[in-house]
Amino acid sequence: MKKQLKKSFIALCIAATIVGCNTTPATTTSLTQQDAEQFLNNVEQELIALNLAGARAAWINANFITHDTNALAANADQKSTEAGVRFAMEAAKFDNVDVTEDQRRKLNILKQSLVMPAPQNAEKSARLATLGSQLNSMYGRGSYTTNSGETLSLGDMTSTMATSRDYDELLEMWQGWREVSPEMKPLFTEQSALANEGAKGLGYRDLGTMWRSNYDMPADEFAKELDRLWLQVKPLYEDLHCYVKDKLAEQYGEDKVPSDQPIPAHLLGNMWAQTWGNIYDVVAPENADPGYDVTKQLAAHQYDEIKMVKGAEHFFTSLGFEPLPETFWERSLFTKPKDRDVVCHASAWNLDAKDDIRIKMCIQKTGEEFNVIHHELGHNFYQRAYKNQPTLYQGSANDGFHEAIGDTIALSVTPKYLKEIGLIDSIPDESKDIGLLMKMALDKVAFIPFGLLVDQWRWKVYSGEITPENYNTAWWELREKYQGIAAPVARPDNAFDPGAKYHVPGGVPYSRYFLAHIQQFEFHKALCEIAGNTDPIHRCSIYNNKEAGKALNEVLEMGQSKPWQQAYKVLTGSEQMDATAILDYFAPLHKWLKKKNQGKSCGI
Repeated sequence: MKKQLKKSFIALCIAATIVGCNTTPATTTSLTQQDAEQFLNNVEQELIALNLAGARAAWINANFITHDTNALAANADQKSTEAGVRFAMEAAKFDNVDVTEDQRRKLNILKQSLVMPAPQNAEKSARLATLGSQLNSMYGRGSYTTNSGETLSLGDMTSTMATSRDYDELLEMWQGWREVSPEMKPLFTEQSALANEGAKGLGYRDLGTMWRSNYDMPADEFAKELDRLWLQVKPLYEDLHCYVKDKLAEQYGEDKVPSDQPIPAHLLGNMWAQTWGNIYDVVAPENADPGYDVTKQLAAHQYDEIKMVKGAEHFFTSLGFEPLPETFWERSLFTKPKDRDVVCHASAWNLDAKDDIRIKMCIQKTGEEFNVIHHELGHNFYQRAYKNQPTLYQGSANDGFHEAIGDTIALSVTPKYLKEIGLIDSIPDESKDIGLLMKMALDKVAFIPFGLLVDQWRWKVYSGEITPENYNTAWWELREKYQGIAAPVARPDNAFDPGAKYHVPGGVPYSRYFLAHIQQFEFHKALCEIAGNTDPIHRCSIYNNKEAGKALNEVLEMGQSKPWQQAYKVLTGSEQMDATAILDYFAPLHKWLKKKNQGKSCGI
C-alpha cells in the first residue's frame, strides 16, 4: 500500500471533505493562457511546501501516536484540504479558456483531485466536513458485544472470520459487525447530496461522473471499459466460484450451502467476502504442498528484518535501478518499537518528492512479509522514478497503477526467483503449481468482481438510480449478480450493509483496486516477454533482467504527465487494457477447475 499523503496535492486531498469554501469564481472572459500558466506555477510552488509539511506531520503521527501528533496531522490535513478546494475552484475558471494541452491536463488534475467536493457555500462546506468526520468515527469506533458478553473490535472479528470453521460463530461475527452501519445511512445520504452539489458546481453531472472523469476518457466509456474487462475474467471466476461452493458444501453441509443458491457471504474467510485466501485449508487441492516453506527458509538462512529489505532492494538493482539512498535505511521503520504505539500497516512513503523515500512496517519474518516488502519497494522506486516531473505530475498514470506496479513486482517472487537468490535448493515440478495458483486465485481472482461492484453501487447512488430506501436491496443485488454471494440471513429494514465496508463511509473511490488487479497481470506478462521468458507466465520472474528493468523504468518516470493509455502502450504495446493476461496466468488452474467441476451445477 502506498501511503497517500506523499504523492502530490491530489493525494493530499484524497478522501477529504471541504472546510470554509465560500468563494464565487470570477468571470472567465478576460482570462488568458498566460494567466493559466501563472496560476499553475503558483499552485505548484505552494504544493511543494504543503506536501512536505503534510508528509512530515503524517509520518510523525504514524510513528509516534499521541494526542498532539494527531492534532498536528489533522491540522496539516485541513490546510491541504482548504488549499485543494481553492485550487479546484480557481482551475474551474479556466474551463472555457483556450489553453495548451499541458495546461489543460494540469487544470483537470486540480479539478478532479477532490474526492468529496463541497458546494460553494460556507455552511454546506462545513456540514460536509462534519459528515465525513462523523462517518469515519462511526466506523473507527465500531464494535460488537457477543451473545456471551464479550466486546470485540473489527480486528477481533476479522480474525475470527479468518480462522473459525464454526457456521454459527461466523454468522454471529458477520451480523455483529453490520450492526455498526445502520446509523451511518442518513449521514451517508446527506453527504452524497452535498458532494453531488459540489461536483455539479465543478461542471459534472454528479459525483460518480466526476470520479469516472479521472481516467483520460469519457466518464461513460470508462464504466463500459470496466464491464468489458470483467466479462473477460468472468469465466475463470465462475469456475473458481463453483469449485469453492462445492468444497464449502462438503465442509458445512448442502443444507447450508445449496448447489443452486449463491454462497452465503460469511463462509469465505473474510468479513466482506472480498478475498477468500483464508479458507485455503478448506479448498486446497490434494498433494498441493510445494515442498518448501519460505518462512522456514528465511530462518534457516538467517534473514532478519533488514536482510529481508536488502534482499528486496537487490531485486530492483538487478533490473538496473539505483540502490536506495542511505536516508532510506536511516529513517524507515522496520520493526515495532517496544516503547510506543505506531501504525504497523505496511506503507511506502515519499516525504520530499525527491529522494526521501521510506517504508513503514512492523516486519514479521515470514514468506508473506517478504512478498509485501517487494510490493512496498515497488511503490518507492516508482516514487523516485517520477521525482523530476512537475509537482502535479508526481503520481501514477492512473490511480490503479501504483498498486499494480507493487503487485507486478510481487508476482516475480516465484520459486525460480527464490532458487536464484539461494532461499530454496530446487524448483518444484509443475504438478505443485496448482496449489500455488489456487492460493493466489483465492485472493486475486476472487477479489475482482467485488472491486468492480463497490463503485457500481455508489455511481448509481450518486446518479439517483438507487434511492435511500433501496440502498441495501441494490447492494445485495449487485453482490449476487457479480460475486454469486448472498447475505446469509434476511436483512432488517434498517440495514445499511454497504457502510460495513470502510471505503463507503470513508468516501474512498474503489475502482482503482479493480484496475490494479487487472493491470498487474498484464504488466507482468509484458515484462516477462521483454525479458525473453520461456517459462509458463506464472513461473516467470524478471529478476536480473536489465531489458525488463529499462522498460519498467520508462513507464515509472512518466508519472502522471501523459494519459495512462500512453504509459500502457510503452509497456504492453497497446493503449487498451486486456484482462486475458489473467487467464494466461491461471490457465493451468482453470483447466484443473473445469475438470473438477464436471457434472456439477455451476453458474452465478
